Amino acid sequence: MAFDSPTVPLLALVLGAVLYALRPRRVRSRLPLPPGPKKLPLLGNILDIPATHPWEKYMAWSKELDTDILHVDLAGSSLIVLSSLKATEDLMEKRSAMYSDRARIPMLCEMMGWDFNIAMMRYGDSWRAHRRLFNEGFTAKVSEKYRPKQLAATHGLLRRLLQTPDDFLGHFNQWAAEVIMSVAYGIEVKPKDDPYVLLAHKALRTFSAAGVPGKYLVDSLPWLKHLPAWLPGAGFKRQAREWRKLSQAMRDVPFAETKRQVELGTAPSSLAADSLRALRALRENGNGELYYTEDTLRATAGTMFIGGSDTTVCAVQFFVLAMLANPEAQRRAQAEIDRVTGGRYLPDFADEAALPYVAALVKEVLRWRNVTPFAFPHYVTVEDEYRGYRIPAGSVIMGNTWAILHDEVTYPDPYAFKPERWLLDGKLNPAVPNPDSAFGFGRRLCPGRHTATASLWIAVASILAAFDITKARDACGAEIEPTYKSQSGIIDMPFPFECRITPRSAGAAALVRATADQA
Repeated sequence: MAFDSPTVPLLALVLGAVLYALRPRRVRSRLPLPPGPKKLPLLGNILDIPATHPWEKYMAWSKELDTDILHVDLAGSSLIVLSSLKATEDLMEKRSAMYSDRARIPMLCEMMGWDFNIAMMRYGDSWRAHRRLFNEGFTAKVSEKYRPKQLAATHGLLRRLLQTPDDFLGHFNQWAAEVIMSVAYGIEVKPKDDPYVLLAHKALRTFSAAGVPGKYLVDSLPWLKHLPAWLPGAGFKRQAREWRKLSQAMRDVPFAETKRQVELGTAPSSLAADSLRALRALRENGNGELYYTEDTLRATAGTMFIGGSDTTVCAVQFFVLAMLANPEAQRRAQAEIDRVTGGRYLPDFADEAALPYVAALVKEVLRWRNVTPFAFPHYVTVEDEYRGYRIPAGSVIMGNTWAILHDEVTYPDPYAFKPERWLLDGKLNPAVPNPDSAFGFGRRLCPGRHTATASLWIAVASILAAFDITKARDACGAEIEPTYKSQSGIIDMPFPFECRITPRSAGAAALVRATADQA
């Protein structure tokens, strides 16, 4: 729990729990709550939640209690954790009208200023307008128009890997920023130390760190946000005040630049620029209204900036780690690519259907190490019943993506990296559930998933076509084994690691260099 003094948080917990116990009671059914771990009086399970990788603890509880619907008490707040695809489909999809709201998250939204993020918005008309704008720009069909931008950015990534392979982590950040800044804002980022890349890196670290459910006591006891910042133990308020500057800059700074270019008539096509021009045309002609405003657009583009930055970077890092741990999978993917391209050209999106093993490898990356092991929490405002259990009104509903994508029945040997699990007779097996839960659930499913998957696919195929990924070596020539550990947060980011990325051949290096002529 993030609250500085050991005395103040205990008093706050006790006082908050007492106030909760004395609150007016709703009329509720006699149905039992779902199974859950043993609860302490007043405090419930709030002291049982680990500060890191909590999804693993919830998964362990589900296994111990033999249940895919778990009830956890956080000092009087009800948390329902769903750990199967069946349970998430039944509630978050089939009953999506009830289960599509968002819980109040004081630290992230009210104090740190991330309430502009569509993923964090409460369900309602404002969310629908933002979501519609996002959806219209990222349908499966519309997303195809971004492929030239994705391919160009990937070729730039290959050139940088050829020149300075040791800085591969920085190159991945640059690549992701080039794609999302071009698509969302039409902004071309600088090749090094770009201010937008640096801003995204800093802001998203704070977003990920603060977003783990149960980490901050103020999320369970919202009245704590009214404590004076100078009070011992209220360091979270001072922290939120500083971190808020980053979230607001991420929303406002790139949008202001696109707006400036639109006013000058120099803005290239992008979601923000095209939508701003549509708004301006309506204002000038006065012949109608759009469903969105400039504020809607600013928030939507900002959400794209957030969603397309660290998440895709993390997925590529997990791909590299998977190749270090599974060299045979790397060799099989490279052999498939060579059969299709003959080593004469680098893969393009037109080759995707002919590369089923590469497609399976990308699916396995998304399943093996989830970038977001917990989907953003849903919220139910009215009491419900499921399988004879009572779902209390005001419950936070969490889909445990980690548990779902590591289910032993659906994915045998779930902790092993096995792209072949997705294949049957050399083709993708439709009987194996896609790792769609990596992108959320129900009406809150990430609208940018088609673009994100396409970016990951072209990066994976291109890197494997041109380079070998092997373990780094120390001064004595011994291999350095990565830890494969990650920084726990909403975005489960790998800790920095070392590896060797080397051209597969002189011909492969020449193909990479030749992409500069196409840029």
